[in-house]
Parts: sequence; C-alpha cells; structure tokens
Amino acid sequence: MAHGKPLFIDITWHPAGDPTGDRETSSITIASTALNFCGLDTMLHMTCVGATQESVISALKKAKKLGIRNILALRGDIPDNLDSESAFESEFRYAVDLVRFIREEFGDYFTICVSGYPSGHPESNSYEDDLKYLKEKVDAGADFIITQLFFENSIFFKFLEDCRQIGITVPIIPGILPIQGFASLKSLVNLSKLEVPAFIQEVITPIKDNDAAIREFGVNLAVEMCTELLKSGKVPGLHFYTLNREIATKEILERLGLWCTDPSMRRLFPWRQSANQRRISEDVRPIFWSARPKSYIHRTNLWDEFPNGRWGKSSNPEFGALKDHHLFYLKPKFSREEFKNMWGEELACVDDVNHVFYCFISGDRNKQGAKIEQIPWIEDNLSEETNILISSLATVNMKGILTINSQPAVNGAPSTHPIHGWGIANGYVYQKAYLEFFVSPDLVQVLIEVLPEFPLVTYHATNKQGDPSITNSKGTTTAVTWGVFPGMEIVQPTVVDPVAFMIWKVSKHRFRSNPLFIQHQCFAHDGTG
Repeated sequence: MAHGKPLFIDITWHPAGDPTGDRETSSITIASTALNFCGLDTMLHMTCVGATQESVISALKKAKKLGIRNILALRGDIPDNLDSESAFESEFRYAVDLVRFIREEFGDYFTICVSGYPSGHPESNSYEDDLKYLKEKVDAGADFIITQLFFENSIFFKFLEDCRQIGITVPIIPGILPIQGFASLKSLVNLSKLEVPAFIQEVITPIKDNDAAIREFGVNLAVEMCTELLKSGKVPGLHFYTLNREIATKEILERLGLWCTDPSMRRLFPWRQSANQRRISEDVRPIFWSARPKSYIHRTNLWDEFPNGRWGKSSNPEFGALKDHHLFYLKPKFSREEFKNMWGEELACVDDVNHVFYCFISGDRNKQGAKIEQIPWIEDNLSEETNILISSLATVNMKGILTINSQPAVNGAPSTHPIHGWGIANGYVYQKAYLEFFVSPDLVQVLIEVLPEFPLVTYHATNKQGDPSITNSKGTTTAVTWGVFPGMEIVQPTVVDPVAFMIWKVSKHRFRSNPLFIQHQCFAHDGTG
C-alpha cells in the first residue's frame, strides 16, 4: 500500500495481545516499524476501558519515544478479565476520558482522532445521544473524526449535516468497507449491529458462494460511493477498512485516480525516508548503510537532530550500539536451517565463501541446489541498480572480491527515470560508481599497487581492528549521489564519509565468524562521477 502514497495508515489495538510490548505482533511495534522503516505516517489505535492511568501513560510515552504522533482514541470492548460493572468503574470508561487525558498529559503533541457512527452507536440510547457524546469527544480535544462503515451515502450525508448543526466543525472522514465476501460481511454486520440494505442483500444472496462475484460487486459499489462522496466537496478524504486484504482497496483507488502512479512521487531521495517527524528534515545519509537502511535508522533513532543540507559532525558521529537484535525488523527472514541450506553446512576453503557471494549476486543455485536469498550484510532483495551490474559483480565475486554494496555511474538521468530516478520531476540525477567489498589481505596489497594507475578513484581499506587503515582520501566527505532540480540548490543525499566508514566496519565485521575468509573491508568510488 505504500506505493499508493496514502496520507496515513492505521494499526489496530488488541488489549489481549500485548499491544505495548516489544513482540513483533504488538500493535506499537508494528506502528513504529511502519512509521520509521517503511516511511508511512501511522495512526495507532488505542482502547482505554478498564485501563489504569499508569498503563495508558506508559503506552503514550512509548509511542512518543518511537515517534508516533497520531492516536485513534477508542473506548474498546470490555476486557475478558473484567465484568461490565468493574470496567465502567475504572479511570477510563469512555473514549472521551482518554481524549481528555491525552490533552492534559501531552498537550498538542498527539493528533487525536475519534470514531463517529453515522447510524448511531449500537449501545447508545438514541442517535441524538450519540451525537452529543461525539461532540463531547471533540470538545475534549479531538482533531478529526473517522466514521464507522456505512452502505448508503445518504446516511453519511445526514450524519455530516447533523454534526455541523450541533457545532462539530472538525474534519469528518467517511469510512469505506469494500464488500469482499458473504461470510466476512455477515460477521462484520453482527459485530457492528448494522443493517445491510435490501438492494445489497438482493444482489449478494444468490451469489453468496461466489467470492469473486461478490468482490466485483463490492468494488463497483465502493467506486460509486466514493465518486459521489468526493464530488460532493464535503469530505476531506476517504478512509478504507482493508481488514488486511488490500487488493480490492488498491483497485478502487486506481479506478478513482487516487492511486499514485508517478514514479517521481514515490522516492524523494535515493533511500527510503522515515515518516518519523524527528527525521523530517533529514536529507543526507552515508552510503555505507544503503544495503541495511533499517540498521541505520535503528542506530540513529536517538539522535537529537539529523543531517540537513550537509553531512555534519562527521568527526564524531554518535552511532549507537546495535544491541536490540530481538527487534523483528532486524531479525533474519530465514531460520538457521534455511541459512545452512543456503550458505552450506561447512565452509572448508576460501572458494566456498566466494561461491556463496557469487550465487547470491548471480541468482544461480548453490551446490545443494538452493537459491541464496540473503546474506547478512544486505537486508532486502538486490536493487534494480544492482541488477544492471550483475554480470560484472558475479565475475569479481568469484575472484574473491566479495561485494556487499554498489552503485553504477549515472550521468544526468531524468529524475523520473524508472530505476535511477528520485526527487521532483524535471530534474536530473548523477552518481559516482561505487563498490564496497570484503577482500583478503593478499588482494588488498595487489589493489594498493594497482590503484595509483587510476588517480580518479578514491579508496579506503581497513580490517576489523582498524589497523591498518589505508586510503588516498584526504578525510573529507564526498557526495556520491546528487541531483539538480528547478529552483533548488544541488541536492546531495548520499555521501562517503571516512569517519562513518570506520564505524560501519564494526557492523560489517560483527557478522564475521572466521578470520580466515574476511580480513579487509574496502570501498572505492570513481571521482569522475
């Protein structure tokens, strides 16, 4: 869904599922990952009934520390371990109590959303009473409203007008649920106590066993509803309940013309931005972490400020120690047995190591017939830029130059280029050829003897201990990627920084198990660009 450039996404709250824990399935961990590592502005749902002030303030402080700034304040269902009487005797009985508490404790730090019910909350005495409670939530500090699902726009428009009549002036975003199956619709209707209009029942009942036909009807209905809502000029946007089934929503947005298809809008920099507000001005990163962006973000998440315009304080970059290996966004994708199958039970000689790197780069299967899908120094799949260099990279890997990061030279490609492009439209991007690799001490010596014949190549080589540190660099920070755009200064988002390289080599060698194979880490880039 990130490719479609949504304004924000929601992460639901499950009180019984340790929502504030560090487990990979906890709500706050998923929200933090979407925000910090996927670059998606995120709204965290939070329920409060039966909760204590201590637990609520602890959750909010953790959300703030992680950079989460948007909260959907909900009452929620009564926990299984409480009866109704006990739950409503707690410090938080209704969503308004949570809204008020957030504003009292955190001021304007959080943007607060609350839910609205176009047909009235099923537990309210009346529709009018429910509107009054909604007004209380807004008066307590809510910034906007997202509605419960509805099946007819007339119900939403009446609700919107009734809200305005009683003085609710905040934005109200309609909640849209694409119908995708008979059973799932029936379940949702039972939970929400909504009535399915007769015209919908007449269509889907005869085809209740044909999910494809129901899905097609649901998509068409949603497109019609959304078109009318948007044309009315009364809604600031649309909120989709995907229920983790995003394909129908994507199709609806494509048909509405709301799905982002402009490549230049998808990538403002060569690297993926974080949506954390503290990093909003960040526009420079060292190239060494480009194959491990999650590691870089995690290591730098406690910085007070982030480089903007220039790579500053390079003489003392405060990279944190990478200790939280249990966090799921840094965990390996594969099991130990799967890694053994990919990398081999035993590496008996240097050629075995070379073959692992060769197979990873080339896509060839290893001696066990397995495809090597990951090595420790690269978090994700090979980039499209790397694919351009595969033939050359495969060759040098077989010869013992074990590549872990690279980029081809680019000379004035349009900023909308499908592979090299980044930044706004009508610009041009440039980059120097860059190669980062592991190599044996013997090969380092050979390279040092040969490289003077290429005076435009800058290089730096070191081992785990940092001794020796061999370089022809003068210690200055050098841009290896830059862009030229209308009405702007030259943008230099990726740099080579010798000090950061010496810190990065610690991360690289942390994965090393046998000094026989990997001794020196080097980088080199072509000064011509």
